[in-house]
Amino acid sequence: MTELTSLRHIPTANVFRKGDVFVLFGELFGRGYVNGLIDEARKTGMTIIGITVGRRDENGTLRALTAEEHAEAEAKLGGRIINIPLMAGFDMDAPEGEQNPTEMLSGITLKSWQEDKLDWSRIERCHEAGVRRFTESARQAMAEIDKLIPQGANVFFAHTMAGGIPKIKAFLAIANRIYKGRGERFMSSRALLDSDLGKLILMNFDEVTANTLKHLIDASAPIRERVKAAGGEVRYTAYGYHGTEILIGGQYTWQTYTNYTQGYAKMRLESIAQAAWAQGVNATVFNCPEIRTNSSDIFVGVELSLFPLLAALKKEGGGAWAQQQWDICQSLLGEGTSLQSVLDTIEQYNQTGTSGHFRNFPAWPMDNTPELADVMIGTSEAVTALHTDKKALITDHLSALVLESAGPLMFHGASEKIAPVLWLNHDIIARQLNELHK
Repeated sequence: MTELTSLRHIPTANVFRKGDVFVLFGELFGRGYVNGLIDEARKTGMTIIGITVGRRDENGTLRALTAEEHAEAEAKLGGRIINIPLMAGFDMDAPEGEQNPTEMLSGITLKSWQEDKLDWSRIERCHEAGVRRFTESARQAMAEIDKLIPQGANVFFAHTMAGGIPKIKAFLAIANRIYKGRGERFMSSRALLDSDLGKLILMNFDEVTANTLKHLIDASAPIRERVKAAGGEVRYTAYGYHGTEILIGGQYTWQTYTNYTQGYAKMRLESIAQAAWAQGVNATVFNCPEIRTNSSDIFVGVELSLFPLLAALKKEGGGAWAQQQWDICQSLLGEGTSLQSVLDTIEQYNQTGTSGHFRNFPAWPMDNTPELADVMIGTSEAVTALHTDKKALITDHLSALVLESAGPLMFHGASEKIAPVLWLNHDIIARQLNELHK
């Protein structure tokens, strides 16, 4: 278990300058955490290079981007993209003539999934095939990227890969019960983890979310050695999640979303950064706050911990700009609903004994319970219902603020070489925002 190491100061160090190179290791599909890092790199005048995960054809075969797709991806990134498919995970990989794990899972149903068994020797062969494919592609991609890095330039590698759920029809129904179900529709997250399906998902999470950082560090070793030999600097960052300190009862208190199935892979990600750091490689996992994204929306209740950021903005010296954020959030609520009453509801939720039971850092990530689902999902649905427009939520606005703040904290924090794992809690997020807008 990683010790909780929180970033408590606004870092200002910057080893990067115009002509240095920023490498995005993960494809940019929409607005997310990495946009803040790209914004900082662009402000500094760095050259932006990205990779692609590739696409699947109608037979499921992985392919490079077409010329049109490639041009569209480069326009979205605002930089050059190396067109070598770097799809992580092994759920679609298999030795020649054998089924891949997704095909093995095709017969799973909502009734049978807890009893269905997998042939683990076949799964391991698929795993080996997937790792072999990915590491070879990573080696090829880094060789191409090496050609684009001028002698004397510094390099920033930003790892953004995460996920790994196999695309099987039954899983959406299972996930809806585990992450959204309460009452009769509640389903235990432990039941998933104890099943063969769950064990496969955890393996694939490890491969996508965590092991790709190790593959990146290994594949980029020639670049790192060349840059350092010329007196340059190389940094690696990755996006973690391991709970966040938010204001509860006026004090910054660590809390977490439960059940966060990817938590095991996020801890593995931390351990990879720690091992690299011990070898003199400056890799930092930044454990970022909960926000709403396309991928997080399956987790009902994950957004509740965003609301106390409004109180943090005022606590951390926010003035007129902080008040403006309160006013914006108030404007999103229906007539007769005060923002303070919503914050009181969230505070009440955080003060319940049920919620408090899950603020157990050494036991993270804990399994869900029917009691937690009732209070968490119930509170989430009640708060969402208070908005004028369900497509314009307070948590959308607050998520954008977190993204804005995390970018400079990570960019300059990486330059400063503070630690292999750092938490960005609401105190430093709020202080950075107030600093940016003073």
